[in-house]
Amino acid sequence: MADDILHEAHEPREALEEGQLSRIFVDRVLAALEAGDIEATRALVTPLHPADIADLFEELPEDDRAPLARAIGEALDADVIAELNDYVREDVLAALTMGEVADVVTRMDTDDAVAIIEDLDDDDQRELLDALAPADRADIEAALTYPEESAGRLMQRELVAVDEGYTVGEVIEHVRAQTDPATDFWEIFVVDAARHPIGTLRLSWLLTSPVDIAVADVMQREQTLIPVDMDQEEVALLFQKYALISAAVVDAGNRLVGVITVDDIVHIIQQEAGEDVLKLSGAGDGDINEPIFDTFKVRVIWLIINLGTAVMAAGVIGAFEGTIAQMVTLAALMPIVASMGGNAGTQTMAVAVRALATNQLTDSNTRRAVWREIRIALMNGATLAVLIGVGVALIFHSPVLGLVIAAAMMINNLVAGLAGMLIPLGLERAGVDPAVSSAVFVTMCTDIMGFLAFLGLATLVGVKALS
Repeated sequence: MADDILHEAHEPREALEEGQLSRIFVDRVLAALEAGDIEATRALVTPLHPADIADLFEELPEDDRAPLARAIGEALDADVIAELNDYVREDVLAALTMGEVADVVTRMDTDDAVAIIEDLDDDDQRELLDALAPADRADIEAALTYPEESAGRLMQRELVAVDEGYTVGEVIEHVRAQTDPATDFWEIFVVDAARHPIGTLRLSWLLTSPVDIAVADVMQREQTLIPVDMDQEEVALLFQKYALISAAVVDAGNRLVGVITVDDIVHIIQQEAGEDVLKLSGAGDGDINEPIFDTFKVRVIWLIINLGTAVMAAGVIGAFEGTIAQMVTLAALMPIVASMGGNAGTQTMAVAVRALATNQLTDSNTRRAVWREIRIALMNGATLAVLIGVGVALIFHSPVLGLVIAAAMMINNLVAGLAGMLIPLGLERAGVDPAVSSAVFVTMCTDIMGFLAFLGLATLVGVKALS
C-alpha cells in the first residue's frame, strides 16, 4: 500500500477531479494517517496547492485534522492557514504550539494575521501577541482596535508609498531597496509630507515611463480612498462599482494607513452574498463545520418565531370555522391562495434585499421601485387569478366560487408585492438587517391576508351562492 500511496504523491493532478479533491485521494491520505506513515502522508499532501491542502483539512473528520497538521510539518504554512475555514482553523491551530502559531502569523499579511488572532480567546490572544516581534505586534494590535468587518480589519499594512518629488528612476530604486520581496502590490501610492495620499502610480506606468520623469507628472491624482471604519460590504461595493484592483485606506486625519486589494474583496463578496441568502432562511452561518449546538441555537429561534406567525394564521382560519364547516371545499382551496402569495412575496423580498445590499435601492428611486413591484404584482395576480378562477369554476361547477378565489388571489398577490418591498425598506430604515427579519414578516402577511381574503369573501358572498 505504501508504494501506491507514494505513486499517487508524485502525480498531484490525479488528486483533483473537476477542481475538487477526489474521494480516492482523501481515502489515501486517511489510510496513510491511520497507518502512522508520516512519510507517505507528507508525500501525498506536499505537492498540493495551499488552497487544496486547506480543502483537505475541511474534508477530513475532526479527529484527523490535528494528526494531519503534525504530519505535514512545514507544508502547513501561512498560505494554508489563511485559506482554512474559521471552524476548521481552530482544530488545526490546536495541534500547534503557540510559538509555531506565532511563526506562521509573522509570515502572513496583516489582514490574514488579524483574522486568526481575533478568533482566539483573550488569554491565547495575549500569549500569541507576546510571542510576536514588537513591530508585528504593534500592527496587529492597531488593527484590532477597529470595528469587526471594517476596512481597518480587512486592510494590510504592507504597501509601497513614495514622495511626489521622486522621479520614476528614484521610485524604482526605492522599491528595490526598501520593499520586502514577499510583498505583493499593484499600485504605488504617492503621498505628501504628512502621508496624505495624493495619487497613485500603476506598475505599468512605472515600467514604461522614462526614468527622469517626475512622479507628479505621470501619477493619477483621482483615486478612491477608503475610510478605515467603513463596513467591508460597502468597501466591496466600491471595488465593484469602480473596478478597483487596490485602494488606499485612510484614518480620520486622512493619512495613509493601509491598502485593500481585490483578492480580499473576492472573499468578502462571496461571504456577504452567502450570508444574505442564509439570513433570509434563518439558517445561521450555514457552515457545515459549525458546532451542532451553535447551529441549533440560531435556527430554533427563527423556527419558534415562525411557529408564532403560523398560530396567528391559524387564528384567522378559526374565526371562519362556521363557514368552513358548511363548505369543506374551502379548506382544500385556501392553502392555494396563501402559498401563492407567499411565493410571490418571497420573490419581491429577494429583489428588495439584494437591491438594498448593493445600493441599487436608494431614497431617490424608492417610490419608482415600489410602484414597479406593485404593477408586477397586479400582472402576476391577474394571471394567476384567471387560471385558478376558471379552474375552480370548472372543477366545482361554481362560477361564484371561481370568482371568489380569483379575487382573493388578486388581493393577496398585491399584498405580497407591497410586503415584499415595504418590509425590507422599513427594517432598513429602522437599522435592522432586512436579510435577517424580512422573511418572517412577509410570510406572516401573505398567510394571514390569504386566509382572510378568501374566507372573508366566501363568508360575505354566502355558502349557498358558492354551491
